[in-house]
Amino acid sequence: MFRDYKYLHATDSLKYASLTVMVTKEVVEGTSKKTNSCTRAIIWLTRSVNFSTHLLEGLVKNSESSLQEMVEEAYKSTLKPFHGWISSAAYKVALRLIPERDIFIQLLMGSCQDPGYFGEDVMVLVSIVQPLLEEINAILVGVPHYAHAHILNETVTALH
Repeated sequence: MFRDYKYLHATDSLKYASLTVMVTKEVVEGTSKKTNSCTRAIIWLTRSVNFSTHLLEGLVKNSESSLQEMVEEAYKSTLKPFHGWISSAAYKVALRLIPERDIFIQLLMGSCQDPGYFGEDVMVLVSIVQPLLEEINAILVGVPHYAHAHILNETVTALH
């Protein structure tokens, strides 16, 4: 999948310079909804990053909530609408394996960083990532067959 796009870009870097062109190419060829398509990979990567930013932002804004509560909230608003019953069942199992909030934050910050900077670091990350997520969402919304694939809108389902 990635090699195909790397090859396309190498053969005609002007024509295949943007993500929009590459996604549109898959849509036109009828391959965008295939399991190994770049379009599906982009959609799920974007949804996963969206989940991660919601989780981290929730940890900063809700300092009294447990990590499990924040994971549940982030999951419900980002990934759950797009998961079938198998993925939802796997999520419920994974939910039982979540560490305590402080342990999780320490793992994210590492031993060299002061956990007191966690909130500031998260907000910097969110400010960088959010515009990228919005741009990818706009690309997919503008492509035929994905006009309703609002990745950042939890009320619309696209691919399962």
